[in-house]
Amino acid sequence: MPRPFYAVFVAGGSGARMGSELPKQFIEIEGIPILRLTIERFLGAVPGARVITVLPQAWTEFWRELCHKGDAVFSQTLVSGGLTRFHSVRNALEKIPDGAIASIHDGVRPLASPEMISGMARRAQYVPALIPATPVTDTLRSTDGSPAPDRGKLLSVQTPQMFWSEKLRTAYRRAYDTAFTDDASVAESAGIPIEIYPGERTNIKITTPEDLEIAKALLSLQRP
Repeated sequence: MPRPFYAVFVAGGSGARMGSELPKQFIEIEGIPILRLTIERFLGAVPGARVITVLPQAWTEFWRELCHKGDAVFSQTLVSGGLTRFHSVRNALEKIPDGAIASIHDGVRPLASPEMISGMARRAQYVPALIPATPVTDTLRSTDGSPAPDRGKLLSVQTPQMFWSEKLRTAYRRAYDTAFTDDASVAESAGIPIEIYPGERTNIKITTPEDLEIAKALLSLQRP
């Protein structure tokens, strides 16, 4: 029997690097908030996914109003974010039962293709941890004078990251560590093997004004 699918969208960031008073997840592209674009792109690939949206508590009502005014048709469970991304994801996992797929996705990655998302969702039924990544192509240098890393051994990791829920929840019972930069690093610390899925260079995370302009251009090119 297939595992039911839960899609967690982590949207606890602020607009600091964006230079905006409005948190970046609520900034609009063509009249639609980035967070909504991300969720709807995902649901187009996995229509039966149960949505869990993680937000700063102070912005929860604002998001409710945005969804109502925009006639958003998806249902969602709202969860308050924690002190760090680690704590925010741990809060969301409390809403997911054992025996499910827990997909964790940045709320400001609206460009992951439906093909990649659906392909990952199918594969995630068979492996306990699955993450998308792309090869590093730039030349890398170290700022402390140590030898430059071998880019041939490096990957750039993205989201969504998908896990068997009972295994990820067990991993998140560990104490927080600054080495936990994403969900895969938490899972790996608990001995969960990670499988790599081909990522996409266009699956960017919108963090800066430059990212926003790139995302607008890419979305425009993807429109039918």
